Parts: sequence; structure tokens; C-alpha cells
Amino acid sequence: MSLIKIVNLNKIYDANKISIHALKDINLEIEKGEFTAIVGPSGSGKTTLLNMIGGLDSPTSGKVFINNIDISNLKPDELIDFRLHNIGFVFQSFNLIPVLTAKENVEFIMLLQGIPKEEREKRTIELLNAVGLGDKIEARPFELSGGQQQRVAVARAIASHPSFVLADEPTANLDSVAAEGLLNIMEELNHKLGMTFIFATHDNKVIKRVRRVITLEDGKIKSDNLQN
Repeated sequence: MSLIKIVNLNKIYDANKISIHALKDINLEIEKGEFTAIVGPSGSGKTTLLNMIGGLDSPTSGKVFINNIDISNLKPDELIDFRLHNIGFVFQSFNLIPVLTAKENVEFIMLLQGIPKEEREKRTIELLNAVGLGDKIEARPFELSGGQQQRVAVARAIASHPSFVLADEPTANLDSVAAEGLLNIMEELNHKLGMTFIFATHDNKVIKRVRRVITLEDGKIKSDNLQN
């Protein structure tokens, strides 16, 4: 059974009486443990596809199955709960809560999940140590570099033990050193823990690291290739 299965997926946006066909008949399967990138030029549909997989947007037609559950049929409150327990997100703009410390940002998802305080704190400190920020647990986002903020975001994304992590242009706001450091962490999580990562990116540093590259063009899958 595939971790993610997409069947005949279409997404049409209506803007100013003009229909934009963002995704066209997408069929795709992703297995547990993959380290995969969805690539393509601006407007190719890669972020839209990531949003469909993450349940952040709904299809015009077609199905998105995660762990054999059709998320396109879930009610809004069911979808929120499903995302909370199954999907980790890493965004281009970090999306940390500015008034919270690194520790509190990582803990936040687990707090929503109702995980007991002692377990939350133990896991948070382990994760911040794992991403090289054990000495920054009380720092707020404005006290951290862009690379450090993105590391906090990765720790937060995996804190809830999600089925997979979606990373939308996670290196776009980082310099090359910070980007490589972040990718090292993600790759290690993939190898050691079998954590599944799906990137939407145009960054060659990411593309060189992944083992599968799915290329979109004009809302369609142009190619789907495995690489070393």
C-alpha cells in the first residue's frame, strides 16, 4: 500500500472570470521512506500539488489518498485533525511564532495533540539537539539566523511523528552553507528514521540530494525519474 496515492487529480482556479487549470489529470504514488522532489518552472503546479497532498487545498476533481484514507472527502474539522497527526510542514518563510522560543515553537504541535508536558519537553530537547540547536532552546526567532529558524521549523515538523513531511522551497531564503546544513539534517532523518520528505523546489542543491525527481510542466507530470 502506497503512503500517498493521487488519482486523476485536477485543480482549476477561477480568477477574474478566467479559469486556470493548475493541475491536469495527475496520477502519482509515493512510498514510505522516499526522499523526493517535485520540480518545475514557476506556474507548473508544484506548490499546488504539495498543497493538495497536505490537505491545504481541495481538488476540483480526483482523489488524494494518504495511508489509504481519502482526504478529499474529509470534513473541514476532520481534515484539520488529520493534518495535525499525519503531516509535517516546512515552509519557505519559516512560519515560526515570533513571541515563542525555539523550544515553545517545537512544542506547540505536540501541545495541540495533547501530549503530556514531560514527554513534550523531552522530545523537544532531543529534537533541538538533533538539529544542532541545543544551545538555542530559549531563543526567539528574531535572535536566530534564517538557517537556524528553518532548523527549528524542521524540528517542529517532525515533533508530532508525522507520516511524512512536506517542504515547500525550504532552502529559498537560506545561503548556500545554511541550505547544505539543513539538507544534511533532513537526509539524516530520512536515512536513520525512515522519515519521508517531499519537496517542492527549484533549488539544484535539493534536486541533487533527492532520490526521485517528479517534473511538472503546465500542470502535468512531464517526467518521473529515480536517481542515485
